[in-house]
Amino acid sequence: MANGSSQPAPLSLHLHLGLLSLLLFPGLALVSAAAAIRHGVIRKPSADISYFREAPAFRNGDACTGHGDGRRIHVSMTLDSNYLRGTIAAVLSVLKHSTCPEDVEFHFIWARYDPGVYSTIRSTFPNLNFRVYRFNSNRVRDKISKSIRQALDQPLNYARIYLAEIIPADVKRVIYLDSDLVVVDDIAKLWTVDMENKVLAAPEYCHANFTNYFSGEFWSDPNMAGTFEGRKPCYFNTGVMVVDLERWRGGEYTQKMEDWMAVQKRKRIYDLGSLPPFLLVWAGYIKAVDHRWNQHGLGGDNLEGQCRRLHPGPVSLLHWSGKGKPWLRLDSRKPCSVDHLWAPYDLFRLSSTHTFDG
Repeated sequence: MANGSSQPAPLSLHLHLGLLSLLLFPGLALVSAAAAIRHGVIRKPSADISYFREAPAFRNGDACTGHGDGRRIHVSMTLDSNYLRGTIAAVLSVLKHSTCPEDVEFHFIWARYDPGVYSTIRSTFPNLNFRVYRFNSNRVRDKISKSIRQALDQPLNYARIYLAEIIPADVKRVIYLDSDLVVVDDIAKLWTVDMENKVLAAPEYCHANFTNYFSGEFWSDPNMAGTFEGRKPCYFNTGVMVVDLERWRGGEYTQKMEDWMAVQKRKRIYDLGSLPPFLLVWAGYIKAVDHRWNQHGLGGDNLEGQCRRLHPGPVSLLHWSGKGKPWLRLDSRKPCSVDHLWAPYDLFRLSSTHTFDG
């Protein structure tokens, strides 16, 4: 124009250019969304694009006949778009190694209804038995204190404290699993553990320095430190737990953990998110499970996520707890050696890693 100023292009021109770009470069939208998934930020997928390959249809073996619903194995996980790639790999690993995969029922917990995430689970696992429940983040939002890592501060990370309330009463026992792991053994072996009348069963790590999980202010207060008097408390990781929901419902365990979270708001007594309330209520009172069921710490520490090696001994479950996640390290072309053990379960279509091939 004469005065040298520019005017915005008409809306119709923008629409035509947008349509032209889709016709000329149909893969552009998929690549952009794929990049978001790789960086841990997943936008809602459109109805006509699936970012994940469909998993094989796993069927029960001959040994799975009889007993009906009594054979059902219940597994609970949180469902979050940022960890969806890990969740899908974990689900695939459970099904692949199960003798009776059709008997496994998943109980997913999410903070809000997400049709994209739901449709992705449906399309990736068309035959999956699952239910989805909403966790009201407001239940815990004002109880959360800042921890050592931002991911630990998300309300959904605290949903495990409310398992007995979220999961319906017809479910008496559940295996709780984090989304950054793969199971490499038949999960029925973990499901059938003798709980010995305990509420929780998990691997214990009594060689760990238990005092490190709480602050000096905690240990210097006789009343708080006395919490563990008469107990032999050991660290356990809450990313893999067998939970007797019926016994949990019969006690006031959730309230006890909320009480400790209230103390944390007034005094700084720990730094690790939802883990310490579990330790305060249950450490020393759980049923110990073989360490093979949680080879944890593969994601390194909570600050830098350095590479770590496997611990010696048999392995039934690999767990990338810590800052480093295998899908992010693999896509950055800077994987740790243990990350290649996760890669075969990756169903993400545009992954740079080897994907599961049946």
